[in-house]
Amino acid sequence: MRTRTRTRSRARHTALATACLLAVSSLTACANEVAGTTSSGSGGNGEKVKIMVGGLDKVIYLPAMLTQRLGYFRDAGLDVELLTEPAGVQAETALVSGQVQGCVGFYDHTLDLQVKGKSVESVVQFSHAPGEVEVVSAKRKGEITSPGDFKGRKLGVTGLGSSTDFLTKYLAVKHGVKINEFSPVAVGAGPTFIAALQQGSIDAGMTTDPTVATILEKKAGSVLVDMRTPEGSEKALGGPYPSSSLYMRTDWVNSHKPTVQKLADAFVRTLGWMSTHSADEIAAKMPADYSQGDKKLYAEAIKSTLPMFTKDGVMPENGPETVEKVLKAFNPNIKNADVDLKKTYTTEFAEKAAK
Repeated sequence: MRTRTRTRSRARHTALATACLLAVSSLTACANEVAGTTSSGSGGNGEKVKIMVGGLDKVIYLPAMLTQRLGYFRDAGLDVELLTEPAGVQAETALVSGQVQGCVGFYDHTLDLQVKGKSVESVVQFSHAPGEVEVVSAKRKGEITSPGDFKGRKLGVTGLGSSTDFLTKYLAVKHGVKINEFSPVAVGAGPTFIAALQQGSIDAGMTTDPTVATILEKKAGSVLVDMRTPEGSEKALGGPYPSSSLYMRTDWVNSHKPTVQKLADAFVRTLGWMSTHSADEIAAKMPADYSQGDKKLYAEAIKSTLPMFTKDGVMPENGPETVEKVLKAFNPNIKNADVDLKKTYTTEFAEKAAK
């Protein structure tokens, strides 16, 4: 009798253990499935690289996430972790402090950092226009009709010291307004920017898609200066303005050339893919939450911004000179410094990747 009882007890324990293992396996599978859709890592067993992006969901930095979604990092033998900060200046800080190996942000930070004694360089140039738009609050539409009306206004930027801050100051100075005659306000992007515009915390501000598309759809504001195309860049800034890029510390680039080449191969491959696919096709590859519930509006935002991107990742001719001219117009540190533009970018990796 005792033997039969022990046998039944062992059977119950075995069945319970099996059930637990199955439950754990099921939960693990579910967790992995969720991670596959939300993780910012490219997966695989390739060489690990961390890249900080100045706003992963911004269309101007779209190549970062798109490269991951297309599997091009993995194909290049890399395991890339994409991190995000709301403003480029914060992403820059992460790079300089060594938290990450690369930064997807505006090229103009390489000049700003050089005069501060930090050597960084653009290794893949995503764009030849800023992709930025100065929008005016619907409440101020009749009062602000050009950057010349910035005097006394509260102007939104993603962060103080960010590229939107740089470009806002340039537009003001170019139109006769001194940088101490208006107030830059750090409001981030997306919902925080839109809320600031609607609540009157800012009178106007500089932002990118998809925030621009949402503002126009909500009739919360209107476009004052559009720099999403090379033509718009030429009109506002006087030439091509290389903006979004992959930039890295020069010492790291020189000591990790094979890895940098793999990154360039992946990104240039993505830029080529973008040049042969529609905005709808690109939008379909991106994370679902990037559309904020409106896939059509998100695709339109991508379509409006697509002209800013290069096809080969190579620095556009005369682009660095335009950026230097813009920064020297208002930044006393750069105005009085000798910037070595050749040290702020390299075409070595992108040109090889394009071949």
